[in-house]
Amino acid sequence: MSLLVVGLSHRSAPVSVLERAALGVETQGKLLQDALAAEPTAEAVVLATCNRVELYADVDKFHAGVAELSTLLSLHSGVGLEELTPYLYVHYEDRAVHHLFSVTCGLDSMVVGEGQILGQIKDALALGQELHSAGRLLNDLFQQALRVGKRAHSETGIDRAGQSLVTFGLQQLALPSSVEEWAAGKRALVIGAGSMSSLAATTLARTGVTELVIANRTAERAERLADALATGLLAVGDHPAPRVRAVSMDSVGDELAHAEVVISCTGATGLVLTVGAVEAAVAVRTDAADAAADAEVTTASATARPGSAAPRLHLLDLAMPRDIDAAAHRLDGVRLVDIETLAEASADEPMAADVDHVRTIVSEEVAAFGAAQRAAHITPTVVALRTMAADVVTSEIARLDGRLPELDDKQRAEIAQTVRRVVDKLLHAPTVRVKELAGEPGGAGYADALRELFDLDPQAVAAVSRADGAGPERERP
Repeated sequence: MSLLVVGLSHRSAPVSVLERAALGVETQGKLLQDALAAEPTAEAVVLATCNRVELYADVDKFHAGVAELSTLLSLHSGVGLEELTPYLYVHYEDRAVHHLFSVTCGLDSMVVGEGQILGQIKDALALGQELHSAGRLLNDLFQQALRVGKRAHSETGIDRAGQSLVTFGLQQLALPSSVEEWAAGKRALVIGAGSMSSLAATTLARTGVTELVIANRTAERAERLADALATGLLAVGDHPAPRVRAVSMDSVGDELAHAEVVISCTGATGLVLTVGAVEAAVAVRTDAADAAADAEVTTASATARPGSAAPRLHLLDLAMPRDIDAAAHRLDGVRLVDIETLAEASADEPMAADVDHVRTIVSEEVAAFGAAQRAAHITPTVVALRTMAADVVTSEIARLDGRLPELDDKQRAEIAQTVRRVVDKLLHAPTVRVKELAGEPGGAGYADALRELFDLDPQAVAAVSRADGAGPERERP
C-alpha cells in the first residue's frame, strides 16, 4: 500500500484560501482524470466539501507523488502553488488511513461529530467509481471508512457531541435563545436544492417555521425538494407543519423582503446575494414595518416599534465559496453567519469521553485495515507459489506414468493424491504463518522473501495480481 493524501482544510487554511480553492463537481472530474494521467498515480479520489479539499491517491513514489498532487490541486483550484503550499498537509500510508477515518467519524469537522460528512465521503467514492479512478485500494479504503463512520455514530454519543453545520449555524443565529423558540412563527427561505440545502430545509421545517420557500436555479429540482418536504412533514410539538413552496431564482429578491431566515448553499462560483440585494430587501421590510406600526398606533399603550439595529433578517451562508456578500453583516437589521463565523464559534470542546471513544475506534480500525492490506499484499505471491507446486506435482506424476506404465488407474490416482497431500501439508504451515507475519507492521518484505526463496517468476506473481485486482503490481485502471 502506498496511500498518499494531500489537502487543505479549515484547520490548515484561512477561509479566504479555502473559498478560492473550492472545487465544483466538473472540476473534480477533471482533477481525477489528470491525476490518473500523472506518472506516480495509479488511483485517485477527491474529497471536496465546504471546509476541505483533499486528493487521495495510490502512488509508487512518495516525493514525486506529493509534488504531483500539490501541483494538480493548485492547477485545478486556481490558487498559485507558492501561495497554496504553506496550507497543505500530507499524510502517507497508515497516517493517511487514520486521517480519512477521523474525517469520516466527524473528528476533523468544523463541528465535531457532525454526520453529513458520511454522505460526502460516499459521494467522493461514487465519483471515483463513475470515472474509474478508484481502484481496489481506494474502493476498499473508502468503503471501510464509511463502515468506521457508521460504527462511531452507533457505538458512541458523538452525535450528541456535535451537530450538522446547519444546526450549528442556526444555533449561532438564535443565540441566546434555543433554535425552536427563535424560529417559531418565522418565514424561511432556502437557496439551493443540493444535499446541504435539502438538509437545511428539513432542519428548518422541524424548528417551527410557518413558511418554507425553496429557490433554485433549476426550477424542477426546487419543486422536487418542495414536494418531498410537503408530503413528509408533520406537526412539530405545538407547531403545525409549515407551508412549503418552490420559486425560481428570479423571485429571490421578492422572497428576501418577506423572509426572516435565509439559508444559502449553492454551487455558484459568484455571489448569489449581493450587499445591494440584501440592503434593498431590508429597505422594503423597514418600510412595511413602519407602515404597519403607524396603522397599529391607536392607543398610548401600543407596542413600540423595534429599533433599527435589532436583527430582523437572519442570513446563514453555508456555501464555499460564499453565496452572500460578507459586507451584508454591516447593514442595520441584518445578522449574517457564514463558514468563517462558524469556524470561530466551533472552538468549544464537545463531550470528551465520546470523542476519546471514537478515537479509540479509529485507532483499532486503522490497525485492522493496515493488517488486511499487508496480508493482501502477499496473497498473489502465495497463490503463485501454490500454483508452481501444483505444476511440479503434475509434471512429476506425468513422468512417473512414463516410467511405470504397468500402474492401473486406481494406483495412479492414489499416488497422485498422496503426492498432492504431502505438498499441501509442507506448504500449509509456512504459507499461513507468512500471511500472519505479513499482516504485521514491516511485514511487506515477506513477499519478497518468498519470491527469492522459491525462485518464483515475478511475471507469474504479477499475473495473479492482475487477475484479482489486488496487490501493488496491479495495472492502472
